[in-house]
Amino acid sequence: MFKKLAAQIGWFVIVGCAAAATHWAVAVACVALGGLAPLVANVAGWLVAFGVSFAGHYRLTFRHHQAPLRRAAARFFLVSALGFAVNEAAYATLLRLTAIRYDVLLALVLIGIAGMTFILGRYWAFRRSH
Repeated sequence: MFKKLAAQIGWFVIVGCAAAATHWAVAVACVALGGLAPLVANVAGWLVAFGVSFAGHYRLTFRHHQAPLRRAAARFFLVSALGFAVNEAAYATLLRLTAIRYDVLLALVLIGIAGMTFILGRYWAFRRSH
């Protein structure tokens, strides 16, 4: 049981880092190259990163759960949307209240959401039974 959980956490970190890097890179590129406001760019980053996150977690992190694809995708979208709502609220607040650069703040917020995503993914989104 412990080996399985350790493997899941390992894959979660790998997939999560890939998705967070994608989110961050897309958001920063949208600001730097597209002239978007950081909060708008954050939405674009999340939408692109969702695909990376779902594919990686479904195929790697939670593959042993064998959840049906459509149900897992719908549930994980809700988990991701909840995480993004918290992300966007925290990001907006920190952008207003601190002088920390927008890209550094985004990285910190992305790290902070990871624990919630693992718990909800493991025990609800990718769970095999209804």
